[in-house]
Amino acid sequence: MATLADRLDHVLGVKAAEGLREHFDMQTVEDLLRHYPLRYATQGQPLTEEAPEEGQHITVMGRVTKTELRPMKNRRGSLLKVNLDTGGARPVEITFFNGDKVRYLVKDGVRAMMSGTVHWWRPDRWNLSHPDYLILPEKGDGSIENLTAVHGGGALRGLAQSAKGAGGLDVSFFEREFIPVYPSTAKVQSWDLLRCVRQVLDQLDPIDDPLPESLRAEHALLPVSDALRLIHLPEHKADIEAARGRLRFDEAMALQLVLAERRHQVEGRTAKPCPPRTDGIAAAFDKRLPFELTEGQRTVIDEISADLSRSHPMHRLLQGEVGSGKTIVALHAMLQVVDNGQQCALLAPTEVLAAQHYRSLTKMLGDLGSAGELGAAEQATKVVLVTGSMSAGQKRAALLDAVTGEAGLVIGTHALIQDNVEFFDLGMVVVDEQHRFGVEQRDALRTKAKGTASPHLLVMTATPIPRTIAMTTLGDLETSVLTQLPRGRSPITSKVVPAKVKPAWVDRAWERIREEVAEGRQAYVVCSRIGDEEENGKGKGRKAKAEEEKEGPTTHSAVDMYEMLGSGPFKDLRVGLLHGRLPADEKDSVMRAFNDAEIDVLVCTTVVEVGVDVPNATVMVIVDADRFGVSQLHQLRGRVGRGKHAGLCLLITEANPVGTAMARLEAVAGTTDGFELAVLDLRQRREGDVLGSAQSGTARSLRLLSLLDDLEVITAAQQLAREIVESDPGLKNHPGLARMMRAAVDGERLEYLAKS
Repeated sequence: MATLADRLDHVLGVKAAEGLREHFDMQTVEDLLRHYPLRYATQGQPLTEEAPEEGQHITVMGRVTKTELRPMKNRRGSLLKVNLDTGGARPVEITFFNGDKVRYLVKDGVRAMMSGTVHWWRPDRWNLSHPDYLILPEKGDGSIENLTAVHGGGALRGLAQSAKGAGGLDVSFFEREFIPVYPSTAKVQSWDLLRCVRQVLDQLDPIDDPLPESLRAEHALLPVSDALRLIHLPEHKADIEAARGRLRFDEAMALQLVLAERRHQVEGRTAKPCPPRTDGIAAAFDKRLPFELTEGQRTVIDEISADLSRSHPMHRLLQGEVGSGKTIVALHAMLQVVDNGQQCALLAPTEVLAAQHYRSLTKMLGDLGSAGELGAAEQATKVVLVTGSMSAGQKRAALLDAVTGEAGLVIGTHALIQDNVEFFDLGMVVVDEQHRFGVEQRDALRTKAKGTASPHLLVMTATPIPRTIAMTTLGDLETSVLTQLPRGRSPITSKVVPAKVKPAWVDRAWERIREEVAEGRQAYVVCSRIGDEEENGKGKGRKAKAEEEKEGPTTHSAVDMYEMLGSGPFKDLRVGLLHGRLPADEKDSVMRAFNDAEIDVLVCTTVVEVGVDVPNATVMVIVDADRFGVSQLHQLRGRVGRGKHAGLCLLITEANPVGTAMARLEAVAGTTDGFELAVLDLRQRREGDVLGSAQSGTARSLRLLSLLDDLEVITAAQQLAREIVESDPGLKNHPGLARMMRAAVDGERLEYLAKS
């Protein structure tokens, strides 16, 4: 017998367990049982979606309806072209390269199982090339009979041979109404996983359910033991839905328990209260504002002000559309903290953005930000910048101002996190574009507060987050949203430029920039890569260089575009170049020149994606726009239209006019609603990645829970998780929930969420 906590090598044997550990990081019986089927198939039905991804390894089963033997064009031998009817809208197209050998087994009318890698050879057509295959013998009534001889090729043939007579792969299993199909690899295929699951289920002891019976009844949830069996071996369609419903709730509970524990820990900390003052720098700043704040800005300022006045640390997310005025709101909050004798740190993801923040904040503060200088205002504080590429003397002076308390506002990049950076009394941390930082980096800055106190925390993002995503990934933060744009902001028009079918439109894009420059305005040209790293083949692997020689470059680099435009369409204009590999002083110099209208056209990479504010810039051309994500495109175009003139964003692409990339660009061009685009981005990127796989190293953490569609489940789980953690921090009295929390979501993801 076996329990959920048992090691797989004890239950399945060392060889089988090693494959599961290596390819899926499975260690225990519960790890395997929570590797749920992607979908189910019956005889003659598809074992995969109609449009699988390029390179995906899939298995299909159906009946061969057509075979055609063709000679190869460039070498001896024949191809066998096969159509396999799986019950879909069109048959699956399959190609065998050893056609002369295969045609005696793969014939019209036979039923077969085939497993291989998807290759898209037209925008609307895909096939499997030389897959593994197994011929399934049939009885007179059409049912599948046991194998007496194995006919097939590749891994499926080997699997059937090893399973025949050993109880591993029971061919009669294909007579079931629903056959599970698992996420798999070329080394560990769906049927390997099925064999392991069946072996484990045959030995599984009864499971103590971590959810009380009253809760299961309230939400109509199956016991976990029933759910784990039925998700793998359902008898009816209703079994699948019921099992998914219970296991979906498990995933929501796992996430919400982590966030509830994190929230509880924050509430247990103390912070120095920073109530608003009527005679301080914040009030003086308010009086000097040359414009009127929006109603939304005032509301959020009041929310943050109330948080700062309490004796436990603020933990708030401020999200708002591009250009909605988050920086003013954050500055007001920081000044309220300075009024109470404490310091603030603003953490930016790039040196360009950090320098931009430094310039914009000192400009907005005027003599309120020049403490220690002649002519400083009575309530003034000092603003300093700390970046990794500053000279030793500059950095030493800035660090001295931070540690002595001379500087009330300290702005910087990752350099602020280093051990040698100390603060006199850090009261608040503002993290700009929080998704661009690793959790450890953010946490390191928060530990720099004085004594046992914790600093208040405000994280900002201009990438809108749908409500369910915020609840699931940032459920330990209170949320404020800015949707109004300040008065005077101009509309932005976006257009797609299909370079392949309308090459003349590209020339028109450059003309459009010239027209704006002639009116005294400025423009950006954004590229997806720098390019200078590729001179003489440096920085390229052998395979990448061979591909470029074979097919030519697929994207336009900033360096090449700068040279082409500067010597061609814009040869009489002032063209600048900005990218992340330039020395810090050169980057700052270029950005200052663009700010001061000494550069007409700035060719750049995504270093201008966030925070850069040049009101005179009215046009942005994004080259190879299909190489950028939806949210990134939305962020980039927010750099134009920031003044009194309307903005224009042109998305140049060589993507297939009828492909998904073009559809994505048309969607971006069709709306400036960031929340609508965030939902589109999530659906296209697949929900398993939404929690930030780059931060955890895992490709998929949610198996069944939909962060877009399961609001009711997430809300119920959040409420329950907070009640449980409030009464039992650490889940000492709920060991089943603690185990479920670890198993329902991958370990690295839990570690990430626990630290966030």
